Amino acid sequence: MRVVAVVALLTLVVTSGCSRGRDGSAPPVTSDSGTGAPCVPAATSAASASPGVNVETASNQKVPDVALACFAGGDKVEIGELHRPAIVNLWASWCAPCRTELPALNTYAQRGTVLVLGVNTEDSRTGAGSIVDDLKLGFPNLYDREGKLHKALGSLPMPVTLFLTADGTVVYTHRAGALDTAGFERIAREYLGAP
Repeated sequence: MRVVAVVALLTLVVTSGCSRGRDGSAPPVTSDSGTGAPCVPAATSAASASPGVNVETASNQKVPDVALACFAGGDKVEIGELHRPAIVNLWASWCAPCRTELPALNTYAQRGTVLVLGVNTEDSRTGAGSIVDDLKLGFPNLYDREGKLHKALGSLPMPVTLFLTADGTVVYTHRAGALDTAGFERIAREYLGAP
């Protein structure tokens, strides 16, 4: 049974890759569920202060100005207006490395030292919802059916992980495959000063 699952996963990686989206039959999400509740908790004054950033390696480029709907409903979220250090991870259900990486990101997010925000990208709501449920993702996720953020970043192969300071500056972009929990820890410590 395990061998069949591994073969299926490898076949998916080889035949689909993660550099482009898959068309889904689900309609785009509306920008507001009517609840008025944000899916990303408000920043506290302590969280708003940027930890020490390694300025020698900072790119000093602002994150693209994109507002995305919350996956589970609520108001849109401005990616550049999080007002605290954050890890923003672009993922999709059709991306095998994303499926490998998401449990590690979920483990890191549970520590609560840095805001972790997922962006489901160029995906169907059904496919994405099954991943959120199957992996029991506990961090907030946004829905980017059209891939606005992904395209603004140059459509890099996914997963793509942005490490942002409180003012929305991208200080590190990870695009070299799936990270493990230790990788998230190391990069967040080095570039965001996270404990």
